[in-house]
Amino acid sequence: MIVRAARERDVPGLLRLAAEVEEWFGPMVENPGFREAVARHVRRSTALVAVSGPHVLGGLLSGGRAPVHRVHWLVVAERERGKGVGRALMAEADRRFARGADAVETVEVVTFGADHPGAVTSGARVFYERLGFLPGEAAEPGPEGGSRQVYRRSLG
Repeated sequence: MIVRAARERDVPGLLRLAAEVEEWFGPMVENPGFREAVARHVRRSTALVAVSGPHVLGGLLSGGRAPVHRVHWLVVAERERGKGVGRALMAEADRRFARGADAVETVEVVTFGADHPGAVTSGARVFYERLGFLPGEAAEPGPEGGSRQVYRRSLG
């Protein structure tokens, strides 16, 4: 597995991953706003992919500005979950976020609220907690109406 900046040719693979998680996030693949967001992240080199040969195993879209960096979207193919793909994507994002030993920086992600069906099924909350993220305040509901919560951790 290789983790690298996403390229235009990776967009169909990222959209296939999006299709796998639409039940938790609402429609994305046919949503022009989502498709444009993916393309914009690719152009800005703020999209990462984990690949094995031609296969996109996972993807991450990031943003924010020091001292607060944000993971906007992290997805791993269902068949690849639990194999370190998400952890590898986060490690590369952290490497790109880091500015130096003296910098005080934070990484934030909005994930499922504790009462959201995807919270357990996806394993997202446990995943972030294992990476040292701590639950914070409630966030705006997702596009499908489900609850969301901010998770954050210090970088470094």
